[in-house]
Amino acid sequence: MRLLLAEDDVMIGEALVMALRDAAYRVDWVQSGSAALLALELGQHQALLLDLGLPECDGLAVLQQLRNLANAIPVIILTARDDVATRIQGLDLGADDYLVKPFNLPELLARLRAVLRRQGGQVSSVYRVGQLSLDAHTHEATFAENTARLSAKEFALLQVLMLSSGQILSRSVLEERVYGWNEEVESNAIDFLIHGIRKKLGNSAIKNIRGAGWMVSKT
Repeated sequence: MRLLLAEDDVMIGEALVMALRDAAYRVDWVQSGSAALLALELGQHQALLLDLGLPECDGLAVLQQLRNLANAIPVIILTARDDVATRIQGLDLGADDYLVKPFNLPELLARLRAVLRRQGGQVSSVYRVGQLSLDAHTHEATFAENTARLSAKEFALLQVLMLSSGQILSRSVLEERVYGWNEEVESNAIDFLIHGIRKKLGNSAIKNIRGAGWMVSKT
């Protein structure tokens, strides 16, 4: 899943980017409200983590503009403002959840999983496609009789393929969906990740379509 983080505090931003990437999310980070609105116009993100005290356009104004444009992206507010009135205002403007700083990272990850499940119409954190299952909480994958824990990037890649099951995804598409804006991508990175997943789950877990890309079968 690709997230947009809108946070102007550099220390908090850097820590969140690192922690979220370790949890297998692709994270793009902006430090102003206007930059957040511009980034969201591209439609590349599945959720927004939104600080309220942003320069240029504060978080509540960003949220209001998004909802006025009928942009239904899930939004979790992350803020030091803990008064009830601001919480009510944020939720009434269309936020999906609200966390007060300082917060516990595992709680943020759990709330994020819950928001993304609701967006996808799921009732469980486990994705299932054919013989494949993938647990968003534990990063464990199962294919046929094989079960293994995946690395963050392996998890991200398999999740992308499973969410697009039956479709062939090219190298460039996979790179775009697995890596964030500022992450360096080596030329053989996707091949390396697919090799790692196949080694753990079996060669037929991911199909190679020669000259086109890779896919996960729906059956």
